[in-house]
Amino acid sequence: MWRVAHRSPKVGRMTNSWVNWAGDQRCVPDVIAAPSSVDEVAEAVRGAGAAGRTVRVAGAGHSFTDTVLTDGTLLRLDGMDRILEVDRAGGLVRVEAGATLNALSTALHPLGLAFPNLGDIDVQTIAGATATATHGTGSKLQNISAALHSVELVLADGSRVELDEKNDPEGWRAARVNVGALGVVTAVTLAMVPAFVLEGVERPLPLADVLADLDEFVDGNEHFEFYMFAHSPIAMTKRNNRVELPEQPRAKPVDWFADILLSNHTFDALARLCRVRPQLIPWVQRAAAYAGSYRRQVDRSYRVFASPRLFRFTEMEYAVPREHSVDAIREIKEISRRFDSPMPIEVRWVAPDDAYLSPAGGRDTCYIAVHQYHGMAYEPYFRACEAIFDRYQGRPHWGKRHFQTADTLRERYPEWERFQQVRRRLDPQGRFSNPYVNRVLGPID
Repeated sequence: MWRVAHRSPKVGRMTNSWVNWAGDQRCVPDVIAAPSSVDEVAEAVRGAGAAGRTVRVAGAGHSFTDTVLTDGTLLRLDGMDRILEVDRAGGLVRVEAGATLNALSTALHPLGLAFPNLGDIDVQTIAGATATATHGTGSKLQNISAALHSVELVLADGSRVELDEKNDPEGWRAARVNVGALGVVTAVTLAMVPAFVLEGVERPLPLADVLADLDEFVDGNEHFEFYMFAHSPIAMTKRNNRVELPEQPRAKPVDWFADILLSNHTFDALARLCRVRPQLIPWVQRAAAYAGSYRRQVDRSYRVFASPRLFRFTEMEYAVPREHSVDAIREIKEISRRFDSPMPIEVRWVAPDDAYLSPAGGRDTCYIAVHQYHGMAYEPYFRACEAIFDRYQGRPHWGKRHFQTADTLRERYPEWERFQQVRRRLDPQGRFSNPYVNRVLGPID
């Protein structure tokens, strides 16, 4: 049986709650259910409907927005994390929605399969990552949701539908980036690629040099990105390219020193210091930029793509047309000097795709992400950055903070109304809505 927790009516105190990874989004649902099969998901959804409750689904909790929050029924799909079917010859893999990107990568590599691209964090569930258009970097590579060959949804009446390009092309293009607004994703079929080895090279370079020859960096590598700090002239660049070499895993002490001690614990300690003494931020940023010096890694793709994040922060990320990359980067760097944040700015590129709500839909895209350390004021800084992104017709990452509404977003998505038509067809009563969904997509007509 699926596990369920309820409010405690006797003492008026909540016995169950949910909080996201960053610790800054939390809710107390009336019911938290943990189904372990699609039939149990359908049962939970029908029960919510009979009780007049809305339904939201929590993945790994790596969204910085209030997209999960509900006082109705919250579904946790941790128990639905199985690989159901593998077609090694065709590269198609059927998996349950609660499987994480890292778990899938680890399990599929020995079978000779891999994601074509991943972001620098891979703890998200496959359903959550695709629903919010999570991405990596690569000018010829699309975001992770583009790998969805088909999507299985449980609808408000408990029925199950399978959406793919042939049987429901409109539904498929809507479901690939769905913000949880169409139903409960219970399984997906992924189009994977043969497993590969990456050479990752990290190198500090003057930001001015990178921007002066940006197209060469972006198009001359399969995957290119960089971090920059408001108060440093250095860009910490990272180039990942396929190589025909055996994997060369780094020694565990080396990994621990670089990824855990320096990148997490040491930076966390410095950020804590900056929270108390913000006048130290320029010094800390300049030191951090130079500390991120030359590194080379040759390993399985997913090990090179992702790295651990052990300290808390919040984030805003926008997708702007690639042709505005240099101007937008310079403006964001300049505005960031006016606010107290020890955190870096991350810049990546992706290819266009055709999911209706993809921030990269229909255009070559530059993603720019700004961050704030936990416990420090983020809203004034993020609003100032958002004003810049707005001037470039920026589209927010659906899993990261923004201040947009349906009225401000509608004009930025050419296929907006086609998504809404699918939403009205699949969830006409708004069973899968919450205040976030109604704010950014509008209520069901």
